[in-house]
Amino acid sequence: MAGDHRKELTRPRRGPKPGSRTRAPGGVLTSVRTGAFALLLVASPWPLAAPAVAEHAPLLPDSVADALAEEISGESALRNLEALARQHRMRGSTGYHHAAAHIVETLRGYGIVDARITRFTADGVRFYGTQRSRPPWDAEFAELWELRERNRAWIRERRLASWEAMPLSLAQDSESGEVMADLVDVGAGTTDGDYAGKDVRGRIVLASSQPGEVARVAVERRGAVGIVSYAQNQRTAWWGENENLVRWGHLDTFAPRPTFAFMVSLQQARELQRRLQSGERIWLGATVRAGKHPGAYEIVEATIPGADPRLRREEIVFTCHLDHPRPGANDNASGAAAILEVARSLQKLLREGRIPPPARTLRFVWPPEVEGSLALLNGRPELAPRIKAAIHMDMVGGGPETKAIFHVTRGPASLPSFVYDVAEAFGEFVNRQTAAFASGRGSDLPLHSPEGGKEAALADLAEYTGGSDHDVYCEGSFRIPTIYLNDWPDRYIHTNMDVAGNIDPTKLKRAAFIGAACGYFLSRVGAADAAALVRNHRSRALVRTATALRRADELPPEESLHLRRFHLAYEQAMVESFERFFPLPLESAAESRALASHLYRLMGGPLPGPAPGAGAGADVFARNGAVKGPMSVFGYDYLQDHLGRAAADSLRLRLHRGLRGSGGDYAYEVLNLVDGRRTVQEIRDAVSAIYGPVPVEFVVEYARALESIGVIRRRP
Repeated sequence: MAGDHRKELTRPRRGPKPGSRTRAPGGVLTSVRTGAFALLLVASPWPLAAPAVAEHAPLLPDSVADALAEEISGESALRNLEALARQHRMRGSTGYHHAAAHIVETLRGYGIVDARITRFTADGVRFYGTQRSRPPWDAEFAELWELRERNRAWIRERRLASWEAMPLSLAQDSESGEVMADLVDVGAGTTDGDYAGKDVRGRIVLASSQPGEVARVAVERRGAVGIVSYAQNQRTAWWGENENLVRWGHLDTFAPRPTFAFMVSLQQARELQRRLQSGERIWLGATVRAGKHPGAYEIVEATIPGADPRLRREEIVFTCHLDHPRPGANDNASGAAAILEVARSLQKLLREGRIPPPARTLRFVWPPEVEGSLALLNGRPELAPRIKAAIHMDMVGGGPETKAIFHVTRGPASLPSFVYDVAEAFGEFVNRQTAAFASGRGSDLPLHSPEGGKEAALADLAEYTGGSDHDVYCEGSFRIPTIYLNDWPDRYIHTNMDVAGNIDPTKLKRAAFIGAACGYFLSRVGAADAAALVRNHRSRALVRTATALRRADELPPEESLHLRRFHLAYEQAMVESFERFFPLPLESAAESRALASHLYRLMGGPLPGPAPGAGAGADVFARNGAVKGPMSVFGYDYLQDHLGRAAADSLRLRLHRGLRGSGGDYAYEVLNLVDGRRTVQEIRDAVSAIYGPVPVEFVVEYARALESIGVIRRRP
């Protein structure tokens, strides 16, 4: 159980304390007593398993690491997850509100008295930076039946989908309708060629693509009255192996012609296709009572106030996203429950006096994904400047059945910060501790749950990947360094099988421990921690340098130069990032300068300076402070809406595939790198160093598109 910290006889504690055990030279176990040493000779005819090597937790006192590991409970997190997974948590919906109310009530029960729901108007007109607010959506009833004609009357023969049984079977943003029509198979359903020789006016179409893409052709241009989709999203190694999964479908929130769509499994779709191909006519009856309505984004907030009068206005944020369809257990009831467990554990440990209070304020936030974070940071502009760092948890509980790999993910290369190195230090520590426990060598900390697994964590320390709220915090408008804890892949993401039964409480406990350790440390970090942080940076900078050198060796000379130059600038900015929290003491600054000189030599310095760029490559742009956020958000694309879909979709940068990234990655970082100082050529060279070479013409074209819609402005 959590809180039981008894150790096996052969399992040493970290460091020699009174009554503790340590390993003497030559491998002989000794018992350390105050003022005396007693030698214990252990004789055995069989080789003994080596005990765990005593290890101090990184950056935190052992007493704090012990307290966190003992208090954080995977079972407690799982109970809250099960409550959240019972709700169909669409933005602004009744189910979402019930989930938000559960979190508020639970937080207050934990003693966090300022827990509350903050509301931001969502009406389809109001913008929060680059997010056009989407009106809340609710459904009351929806069923799809196959019909048979008997005695000149239509009777229901077989139910294909039911909102009551499976809310996921109704695509998000479906509108009310009562339809009886025959079914037409249109394949993908997204191009005119899919409709060759097929009349779909007044009919329901069967399509393999997401309903929103199908509706633009089938409904808006060709007069179809509804959609049945079997879209197979989230393509991973396990894609398509389970034909019974029903996946989450989306219609366009702002579509000019309302419609509805039902989601069915691949198995159901294939049976319908087989019958249609044999010439059979299939009649369907659909009834939907659903739609958008006036309302608000609801965001749960709570704080643990900082104790230092000088620093309490600075904040460390724990964030997740609360929305998603029922059950949505790993995505993302897991992240919501994990930061709830962090809040409970920290509050309890502080109340009991087992850990010192945070100097900076800890804020906990449960928003709708991406759009809620944009509403919060844009709707309360005083908040972002106070946030020194964020810890984002999105999918952190997937058990073995999900095939998930857990990642401790850095922020984007455009935003260097020592914060990411802190996360890696704790991630590595958990890897080592859990590997020792799983292999029978014992562990210093209880990092598994009685009801969960005992496998090694095997957390992947990953470079930046996008796709959740951390994109908002790290984006160039806000520049808040954010640690991203996440599972990927997950073979049940966005399906009816993302259930609580596939969640591992041990995984929840470990994710919560890493997040809590990072957030708590950052809440108290100061100049006294500089030496440890500089050493941590040095070891990781050398690993990154080895990776950069290997990548540089695989590139043409000019591109290799860009990469090496960018890498040195990145590591220098990592050192400068300490200043966001505290001035670097002279001794630590000198150590960092020595490291910089060493890296300079390793990277082949001296290096020629960057080329200023020629023609349009010499242009310099600055951000328009009135338009904050990334271009592609949640359910809305700012660039498409303002530039036109065809023009936006034809931008070559958004279509480019590089060595380590694709179009969306390049577009995100190009905008982040716009700072009023870099030329377009310099931005091109930097993003090429991050993701692989890209023609400067693609970056010029993209910058001019952003300029034309007022996102960036050309400087003289």
